[in-house]
Amino acid sequence: MTFSLRNPVFLAVLATIALILLSSTLSIVPETRQAVVLRFGEPVRIYNAYKADEVFGNTGAGLKIRMPFVDQVVWIDKRVQSVAMERQQVLSTDQLRLQVDAFARYRIVDPRRMFISAGSEARVEDALRPILGSALRNELGRRRFDMLLSPERSEVMSNITHSLNRVARQYGAEIIDVRIMRADLPDGTPLQSAFQRMRTAREQEALTIRAEGARRAQIIRAEADAAASKVYAASFGQDPQFYDFYRAMQSYRTTFATDSQGETSAILSADNDYLRQFHGR
Repeated sequence: MTFSLRNPVFLAVLATIALILLSSTLSIVPETRQAVVLRFGEPVRIYNAYKADEVFGNTGAGLKIRMPFVDQVVWIDKRVQSVAMERQQVLSTDQLRLQVDAFARYRIVDPRRMFISAGSEARVEDALRPILGSALRNELGRRRFDMLLSPERSEVMSNITHSLNRVARQYGAEIIDVRIMRADLPDGTPLQSAFQRMRTAREQEALTIRAEGARRAQIIRAEADAAASKVYAASFGQDPQFYDFYRAMQSYRTTFATDSQGETSAILSADNDYLRQFHGR
């Protein structure tokens, strides 16, 4: 026995066995991963599972003990993942074919269900990608192209997120948000035709706004003239002589105004009734 303990080969074999036994018994769960412990292929325990309001550093991460050679650990990322959709062609309600690129961000919130339904994170991504494309086509197919450039775009993204989330829950995932990276018209004639239709629509809208502005201006002028007439009529009733004097002064200012050369001339008889205010009372 003493010879065996002094034999370096025996000590190396013994150390190797101890390391194997130790590695099969202990597992270090990092903060960024969730651990699903399998026993004979069935999930029996989960370490560091995602919680919505958990505090970093106060989770289930750390050194964990498992049954050696019986329990296996499947690692699942705890961080936010993304799935990108390949460029797809979508037909809007105004008959425009759009080339759309989009992506969704998600997180695995139920690792047990994810393992049972999908088996791996890659399969979850493969399952979400076609659903994202289908939800995008269904939602954009009910919208006009110009709505993607308006505040209604946030409503479109919210509807797609809810639609995709219903499927993601089956795989233990939660959709955080969906974003459209690009929504372009095909190059060539369709693009120029769409621009022309948009330009025509904006010109018609501008004409409508100008016509409405002119109508309102005419109404305001008419109301102002009516109010002025009431004031003139009231002043005439209170002091007819002052009203006649005031109107005559306004008429003189217009009649005797200088021309572009700074000169004006008028030849009238001194007895002309038009010049009665110059005679005084």
